[in-house]
Amino acid sequence: MSSVVTVPQPQTTLEPPGGPFIRYSEPGYKPQYTESGVEFGGQVTNPLVPVPGYVSRFRVRIYATGGANTAGTVATTADAPFNAVQLVNLSDANGNPIFNGPGYEMLYLVPLFSGGYGLLAAANIQNMPSYQAPSVGTSGTGDFSFRTALPLELTKAYGLLGMAAANVMPTLTWTLSGSSTVYSTAPTTVPTLTVKVGAEYYWLPQSENIAPPGLGTSRQWIFNKSANQPAASSYLDVQFPRPGGYLDTIILVCRDSTGARVDAWPDPLSIWVDGVPMVNQEPLTDIYDDIYNVFGGVTRPTGVLAFSRKTSLSQISLGLLDTGEEFLSTNPGTLLQVGGTWGSAGTGPYTISVITGQVVPSEALLQGLPEV
Repeated sequence: MSSVVTVPQPQTTLEPPGGPFIRYSEPGYKPQYTESGVEFGGQVTNPLVPVPGYVSRFRVRIYATGGANTAGTVATTADAPFNAVQLVNLSDANGNPIFNGPGYEMLYLVPLFSGGYGLLAAANIQNMPSYQAPSVGTSGTGDFSFRTALPLELTKAYGLLGMAAANVMPTLTWTLSGSSTVYSTAPTTVPTLTVKVGAEYYWLPQSENIAPPGLGTSRQWIFNKSANQPAASSYLDVQFPRPGGYLDTIILVCRDSTGARVDAWPDPLSIWVDGVPMVNQEPLTDIYDDIYNVFGGVTRPTGVLAFSRKTSLSQISLGLLDTGEEFLSTNPGTLLQVGGTWGSAGTGPYTISVITGQVVPSEALLQGLPEV
């Protein structure tokens, strides 16, 4: 037997072909921009800059500073501080939306239930060490800070966005809410906002013939409101605009006539897809327990229900580890309905919103584990 060790290979040695994409790439990070001193009600439309690879998610930090209070008791609304963003829109170079919706839904609920940012307790960005709740009370300034993400990956390296070519860049725009949306009682001097964006990405492999699986596939997070509004204590099947693609996550939000989130869901509850029951007269207590189980013990926000199809390998959502076998196939003609006898919480009529994670494949949907 030889007693001589193998000489290390030079760093320029390439991995042999035939393996998964992530074997040939490395994770990277590149700042995009920091826009500070933005007034409530303003807009941020800074252009994105190229990165040498494929973006997996945009990291976002939004914080309010400079608030001061000399009189009164500062208080915030229920969706604060995430409702400081009225609308976030991320679109590809052709204008196709990838993220489009209000801040509470896109910046808080999507990370909470998508499996694209954190898992278990870390899925709730309020549990992050970086989270600073709004400063409230008699000595409150209204300042706050939170970090979140716009996740693009739906399974490992699947759903990435190429950003190496400067002439075909996506766009990311922010429309900020007025201060009265965030503060029920504002500080004497209202803070100004800072929006900071960075891109996490996979480096371009050294070989030009290696690309992420299903390049061009996207998971599009679209916010829609129901076409009809149920009254309190009445039976109604609410209908949503047609989805399309493969749904891996469905998030439902119930708000009363004041805009407050309320648990006025029918009990039992039914959800139909093209007339076929996905949830068939299921008691709310069972649905609440299922949310707790599937999403690893997260605390369900008031007025919110979430259903995951990312449980192919386990009874819980494992984030990027999923085969896609249980994604819900839909088409532009698919009818999504939620119904039953509605409750009486808050003040009716109720507005029901849906946030869907729609997987739109570039070719046939990749199922199984593409990175094995």
